[in-house]
Amino acid sequence: MEKIRLNPECINCLLKKHLESYPENADTETRIEYMQSILKIIGNAPKYYSSPKLLNSINEVKSRMFGFKEDFTEIKKHFNALMLEAEPQLTEKLNEAGDSLRRALCYSMMGNYIDFGTRKSVDEAELKNLLWNTSDEMIDDKAYRELRGDLAKAKRLAYLTDNCGEIVMDKMFIRVIQERYPDISVTAIVRGGNILNDATIEDAKQVGLTDIVTVIDNGNHIAGTWLEEISGQAMSKIDNADVIISKGQANFESLYQCGKNIYYAFMCKCKLFSDRFKVPMFHGIFVNDKDVCRLMEGKEDA
Repeated sequence: MEKIRLNPECINCLLKKHLESYPENADTETRIEYMQSILKIIGNAPKYYSSPKLLNSINEVKSRMFGFKEDFTEIKKHFNALMLEAEPQLTEKLNEAGDSLRRALCYSMMGNYIDFGTRKSVDEAELKNLLWNTSDEMIDDKAYRELRGDLAKAKRLAYLTDNCGEIVMDKMFIRVIQERYPDISVTAIVRGGNILNDATIEDAKQVGLTDIVTVIDNGNHIAGTWLEEISGQAMSKIDNADVIISKGQANFESLYQCGKNIYYAFMCKCKLFSDRFKVPMFHGIFVNDKDVCRLMEGKEDA
C-alpha cells in the first residue's frame, strides 16, 4: 500500500505561497504558463511525495522562468554567529542541569525556531526567550527512555541537521552524546546545496561542528531528506545507522513512515502540526518513527 505523505493542508499552503509568486512585470501569457506549471507539479505528484519535494520542483520552475534564487547567505552567517555568541551561556546552563542530555535535546529542539521556510522573519528576542526558558518536561518520557536505551547499545548514529543557527545547538547535543556514549560513531548530515536557511557544509564549518564530528552533505538541495534522491554516501550512513536523529519539520515530512529507527525532534510551526500532535504552536515534539506510524493509523491523511 502506498504511503500517503501529502495532505490537503500542505497543498493549500503551497498554492497560497507560490501560485501567484511571479514578478509583477510578468505578462499574462507568462503568468498563465507559470501557474499551469505549478498546478501540474501538484496535480501530478504521487501521494507519497512530501511538501519539501514539491517545493523543490516549484523552485526549479521559478529559477527556469524568472531566474529566481533566494540568497540566505548573510542571514545564515548572522544566526550562526548569534547562536555561537550564546553558546557559552547555554553550555553553562547545560552543565548545571540535572540531566545534561535531556537539556541538550531541549536546546536543539528550540533552535528549530530559526526557520525562514515557515515565516519571513525570525524574532530574535522570542528565540532567546524560548532557549532560556525551555523546560525538560517538553520531552516525552517514553521516547526519551527509548532514545537512551538505543544510544547505550548503538555503534553508529546518523544526525540529520536542519537550519542555520540551530546547528550550534545540534553541536552541543552531539557533544553531550559523545561524552555520555563514547563508543558511538556519529555522522552529521547537512544539505547538499543552498535551500532557504538550511545548514550546509559551510555552516557546519562556521559553527565548529566539523571540529568534533564527521560531517557530510546529502547530495541535493531539497529542504528535507528525500531518500530517493540523496547521495549514495548519505544513504549508506542512514541505512547502516543504529539510531537516527532527525531535526526539523521538513525532515519529518520527507521521512516519516519510512520504518527506520528515527527520532524526530522539531518545533511545531504550523496549524497542521499543532493539530496533528495536539500541542500549541511553537511547542517541541520528540517522537520515534514507530510511534508516529501508530499515531497515523486509522487517519485518512497524514
